[in-house]
Amino acid sequence: MGNVQPIFLVGAGPGDPELLTVKAQRLLLEADVVVYDRLVSAQILDLVPPGTTRIYVGKAKARHHMPQDEINDLLVRLARAGHRVIRLKGGDPFVFGRGSEEAVRLIEEGIPFEVVPGITAASGISAGLGIPLTHRSLSTSVRFVTGHCRGDVELDLDWRGLADPDTTLVVYMGLANLKQIVAKLLTAGLAPDTPAAAVTRGNMTDQRQCITTLAELPAAVAEAGYGAPTLIIIGRVVDLAARLNWQELAYDEAATGEAEDKTSHG
Repeated sequence: MGNVQPIFLVGAGPGDPELLTVKAQRLLLEADVVVYDRLVSAQILDLVPPGTTRIYVGKAKARHHMPQDEINDLLVRLARAGHRVIRLKGGDPFVFGRGSEEAVRLIEEGIPFEVVPGITAASGISAGLGIPLTHRSLSTSVRFVTGHCRGDVELDLDWRGLADPDTTLVVYMGLANLKQIVAKLLTAGLAPDTPAAAVTRGNMTDQRQCITTLAELPAAVAEAGYGAPTLIIIGRVVDLAARLNWQELAYDEAATGEAEDKTSHG
């Protein structure tokens, strides 16, 4: 047991490598083994030095490359073998990342660990779109919920509580059950014209998004053909994206600058 190494449960953020924390990047450079999930972007994996062992344990709907119990076993074996292990997860390890389940197992086995937070998708993606999760007079609270459930079990959420017009609702993993989610929120009293956004591949170079209303959201997402991962943001703050989308503003300014430069050079 004297050779046991601590496991680092590291958040990789929402996809853009420049949104990694300094600590996360340093640990990646020092790791012997990186155990990573499906939502870790290729650009972040490119930061892992050659020679570092990479082990993919990603999960997709109904397709688990490695079940969670086996991932837990793997982490314990690697730590006891004396390897310096980074358990790399998209977003934040403790926000719908099952990092706490892995931490519980490590405690049970007497394996030391450290949690390195990451920017979760809700804040990273919303910030990129110019959607504040809270805003005076529009949203006094924000709630993160999962839109995923096992098998064919119906989602059992506090729909009445979620249908609060003063709350921003962020739904992770809600693509497959989007029609059900929208129907439940409408039945619970949330207005059909409540602004809503869907973002796929958020904070990555191939990001796509649509901004519409709650009632029209399922049709808009289906027409756009979005796949997982897609984040759903519902609430009045979504309307602010039309004014606060700094990414589009920066792009427009760059394009204007290029046009002026070409004109000045004849």
